[in-house]
Amino acid sequence: MTTANPSQTIVVLGTGTMAVGIAAGFIEAGMPLVVLGRSIDKAQATLADARKLAQTLGAQVPSDASLQAGLIDEWNEWTSVAWLIETVKEDFSVKRALFQALDHRVPRHIPIGTNSSGFPISRIAEGLQTRSRMFNAHYFMPAHLVPLVEVALGADSDPHLAESVCELYRCAGKKPVLVRQDIPGLLANRIQHALMREALDLIDRGIASAEDVDTAVRFSFGFRYAAAGPVLQKEISGWDSMARASEEIYPSLSNTHVLARCVADKIAEGKTGMKAGEGFSVWLQEQAMQTRQNYDQRLKAAFDVLKMQ
Repeated sequence: MTTANPSQTIVVLGTGTMAVGIAAGFIEAGMPLVVLGRSIDKAQATLADARKLAQTLGAQVPSDASLQAGLIDEWNEWTSVAWLIETVKEDFSVKRALFQALDHRVPRHIPIGTNSSGFPISRIAEGLQTRSRMFNAHYFMPAHLVPLVEVALGADSDPHLAESVCELYRCAGKKPVLVRQDIPGLLANRIQHALMREALDLIDRGIASAEDVDTAVRFSFGFRYAAAGPVLQKEISGWDSMARASEEIYPSLSNTHVLARCVADKIAEGKTGMKAGEGFSVWLQEQAMQTRQNYDQRLKAAFDVLKMQ
C-alpha cells in the first residue's frame, strides 16, 4: 500500500451506514478525518462507529484531534482538506441542494465526490460554477472491506483532477478505477447486472436452483476472479477458445429488458431477502447474523490474498 499523507484531511459528509464504512477506511489508512452531519450527536456517533470498525481491521486508531465531527452547515476549516465525499440519503433534490451549497462554500481547488449509485454527477452538478472538480466516487458495501472505488467523470469533470483523486485512494489502500464516461451503472454494476440477468433467467427457466447458481459462480469463474479479472483470465487461457465458445453461447443468452419473474414475484410477496426474513431462502435472525459474519470474514480473507499482488 502507498503511504498515506497525514497532511491530507478527508471530509466525509453524512451519517449513514456508507459514511461509517468510508470513514473507517480512511482512519485505517492513518489519514486525518472529519465527519459532518446535520446534528452533532449523529456526526459524533458516526465517527465513533467508524473508529470501532477501523479497529476491527487492525488499525491503530489515534485519539487526538486528527479525527473530528462537525455540522454540515457550520464547519468551515478547509486549509488541509484534500477530498470531500458526500454520503447523504439517495434523494436527488437533497444531493442537488447540497452540491449547490458546496459549490460556493468549499474552496475551488478541493475535489468533491458523491457516493451516489443512482444519480450521475452530471445531473447533480449540472450548471454549477465549479462542476469541473465534482465526481462520482462510488463504493460498494461493506465499504470498509471492498477495495474498489469507482471514480467517474461527469460531462464537465476535469480528468487530470480525477487522476489525483484516484492517487489519493491508492494512498488510502483502495483500488480505484477511472470511469471516463458518466453511464448508468458506471463500470462494476453494469458487469454485475449483466451476470445477474443471466443467472436469474436460468432460475426462471428451471435450469438451475438459486443455490446451484451461487455454487457455480463461487467455485468456478468467481473463484478465479480473486486471482485475475475476466480480461486477464482470458489472456491466460486464450481468446481463441473464448471466441469459439461465444459463437454457441451468445445467441442463447438472455437479453430481457424487464426484471426476472422469480424476483418480481418475491418482491410482490414482500420476500426481499434477509431484512424481510425470506428471499430465495428463509432467514431466521440468528442464521442471518451468522451468514453476514461469515460473509465479512470471507471478504477479509479474500482481500488478504489480493494484497499479495
